[in-house]
Amino acid sequence: MGKVLVIGASGATGKLVVAQLLAKNVQVIAIVRPLSSLQSLYGDHEHYLEIKAEISQVSSAQLAKYISQCHTVISCLGHNLSFKGIYGAPHKLVADAIKKVTVAICSLDRGIKTKVILMNTTGVSNLDIQEYIPLSQRIVVAVLRLLLPPQSDNELAADHLRVNIGKDHPCIQWVSVRPDSLIDEQEVSTYYLEHSPTSNVVFDAGRTSRINVANFMMRLVTEDALWRQWQGKMPVIYNG
Repeated sequence: MGKVLVIGASGATGKLVVAQLLAKNVQVIAIVRPLSSLQSLYGDHEHYLEIKAEISQVSSAQLAKYISQCHTVISCLGHNLSFKGIYGAPHKLVADAIKKVTVAICSLDRGIKTKVILMNTTGVSNLDIQEYIPLSQRIVVAVLRLLLPPQSDNELAADHLRVNIGKDHPCIQWVSVRPDSLIDEQEVSTYYLEHSPTSNVVFDAGRTSRINVANFMMRLVTEDALWRQWQGKMPVIYNG
């Protein structure tokens, strides 16, 4: 099995994805913020390679060099829940990064399809299918889209894969994973997957542990049947 590039590897979910992959002896190249090294956790692991860089400052050409060693790219990027993280630059952190990833992949032209896994949110609807969206949810999400840059950022990232890349791209296959309200748990627990949210994501949100999200993304890398089931889709993941 080839290597996996994890972007946003030093985040709360990203570091769990790295741990899950390494536990399966999958080779990981992790891009982390310069001040957020994971060397103390994984530096001694033979399958771990760390690159300290702000993803917004990495060129597509440089990213292509990393991706050329990998069969999968996982993005766990997100905005910090602080005033600077929500309203400060870069406003399109996730969308710009996923676009840069796809440009880099296409520049390689290596005759195989690279897998892209994007961590997104249930606040982003899958417009490829007919999802039921309650009126109250539509109103709140529309307000969030105007007031909170991360909402539109997540929508743009998912739409880039859904619309611009599509389901039959010659170089790229993708899955956009949508957890509901994220919580912290120590161990992987029972979880289940749905094609669409099963409740109002604003007023009746479900719960999803970060470690379960990490486990699912690891399984998308290591289980071909699971990948085929969800390729080109936006699965929603809930704790059982």
